[in-house]
Amino acid sequence: MKRALPALVLSAAALIPVWLYTPGIATSSEPPPTPAEALPAPIPSSTSSTPPASSPTTAPSTTQVIAGSTVPTEKGEVQVEVTLTAGRITAVRALKAPPHPQTTSAMPKLVESTLEAQSADIDAVTGATITSDGYKESLQAALDQKSA
Repeated sequence: MKRALPALVLSAAALIPVWLYTPGIATSSEPPPTPAEALPAPIPSSTSSTPPASSPTTAPSTTQVIAGSTVPTEKGEVQVEVTLTAGRITAVRALKAPPHPQTTSAMPKLVESTLEAQSADIDAVTGATITSDGYKESLQAALDQKSA
């Protein structure tokens, strides 16, 4: 019985830091990066299946840059910009994104999935489900605006 009380007190004291831990909070004295600084540049598509326009009879390819709608999420606003060349998604860039480490690491994965799928029908990134859902909604809004 004499050992039970100290063991209980020390166990509770050891668990307090675990209960108080909140992931995603920066511990440095530097301010967190703005969403534009935290996100990588758009990733161009390297798996394009369209042939190069080398013959003079080929019509010139048209490029459209379309911004999707701003989607409010629990973590912050999400908005993407899509670059379409000859009807294919060639780049996606985040205009607005929550300043969270999960978002920063999820964006390149979402962009890569978009370029592979050539649509907004992509899987969410584990750990960034809220941001992924906002990304897909803004992406679909941009794709809905593309001209025929």
